[in-house]
Amino acid sequence: MLSLPLLDSSELSKWQKSSSSSNFSSTSHNSENSMIRALHTMAKYPARQHALNVKKHLQTKIKDLSNHAIFVSGYTNEHYLYSDTAKPFRQERYFYYLSGSNIPGSHIFFDINKEELVLFLPEIDYDDVMWSGMPLSPEDAHAKYDVDKVLYESDIDNYLTKYDTNLTTHISPVNKKYSNFLRQSDKNFFYALDEARLIKDEYEISMLRKAAAITDNSHTAVMSALPIETNETHIHAEFVYHSIRQGSKHQAYDPICCSGPNCGTLHYVKNDDTMEGKHSVLIDAGAEWENYCADVTRCFPISGEWTEEHLWVYETVRLMQSETLKMIKPGASWDEIHLKAHKVLIDKFLEKGLFKGDKDEIFESSVSTAFFPHGLGHLLGLDTHDVGGHPNYNDPDPKLRYLRLRRTLQKGMVLTDEPGIYFSPYLIELALKDPKQAKFIQKDVVDKFKYVGGVRIEDDIVVTENGSENLTGITSDPHEVAKIVQKGLAKDKSFFHNVV
Repeated sequence: MLSLPLLDSSELSKWQKSSSSSNFSSTSHNSENSMIRALHTMAKYPARQHALNVKKHLQTKIKDLSNHAIFVSGYTNEHYLYSDTAKPFRQERYFYYLSGSNIPGSHIFFDINKEELVLFLPEIDYDDVMWSGMPLSPEDAHAKYDVDKVLYESDIDNYLTKYDTNLTTHISPVNKKYSNFLRQSDKNFFYALDEARLIKDEYEISMLRKAAAITDNSHTAVMSALPIETNETHIHAEFVYHSIRQGSKHQAYDPICCSGPNCGTLHYVKNDDTMEGKHSVLIDAGAEWENYCADVTRCFPISGEWTEEHLWVYETVRLMQSETLKMIKPGASWDEIHLKAHKVLIDKFLEKGLFKGDKDEIFESSVSTAFFPHGLGHLLGLDTHDVGGHPNYNDPDPKLRYLRLRRTLQKGMVLTDEPGIYFSPYLIELALKDPKQAKFIQKDVVDKFKYVGGVRIEDDIVVTENGSENLTGITSDPHEVAKIVQKGLAKDKSFFHNVV
């Protein structure tokens, strides 16, 4: 969380006196009130500014918004079918962006004309108080959230009848009773929401920075605990345990914890195979902080010693990442940055003998997708694969088909840079069956690398004014990674806190 404190009355008084100096002499009374209000809410999630961001983008699509309002509902607690066990609660992300609230069953209303933001809380279920305690009061909610008013759900009708068009994302069990007042799935509304979420403000970046820091520590913990990690499940457990210890109760996505040839499966989530007799580990896992996601991948040798093939693949992926990181800045084409990673792979495969032939012809054949089939990265925010990327999964170019970000980079975007090289028997077999690609593959050389499975290195990146900032702090230097693993292996099992 931001460490910015709310100003007390004496500090506000000082600020008001200073605001009458030359720097603020022309500021209107309304502007001054707005400044005071902004100072009051600096430590709150900036929901009101987010609503204004949506309005700004909506105005580019709908010129006359005088008869429009925004109404978005959060998720509610649900139970599994035929059971009284509750499903894990995950707040609806568009609702959270506009409210900053994790209260189940809530709604947010934005009066576009008055620029008034109203949070509606569910009515108190007094039968549930004994079990769950009293819910947050409207007064406490108003103090906590950056909204103009907090009311109970019984007041919603009074607001939805003000305007002819109340834009919402979708009709759900939470808002079904108000469906006659709502317009769902409006493409202009989704455009405005996604464009607003595309650029992260400083508050959001602080949340992402916190998620990244927790993730760094959890990855370090995994690398450090090989004496008690003999199954992929143990890797999964170690990461989640240390995330929760740091206050992150939820993972941004299901961790990918694989070893040996399993590392060739991009989104391997079985996480239950033995690590015995294998050389490599790939863990793709990210903690979540206040609904904001980290997404980091690291690889390491189980023994603490890199084999020749494993280290070569790792260093090639690391070069793919370092070359693409240099290119990240406002105005750069993510398509071109992604294709640069393919070109680095091709050069290195030719150098090592995995490919043969002319590098330009190899590039045009897209045979490199047999070893690097996914996109270089995606937007990151309230969702791991965040909105606004404009992917084209029907792109005729296989190298670009699974690229989730197809836009020119802008300051404030947060994205992943995650090149990888994989030795998937399935993908390699497909390429060998295609004469246009098979002629470039040296199968006997490729076979020597299959035991590695795959390597991916993934960091979380903020696009800054003149370049980028890497939020990920866990080292990717292969020698430093090996030292972390070796230091852990030098410890006896009794050093680690585990019951079984």
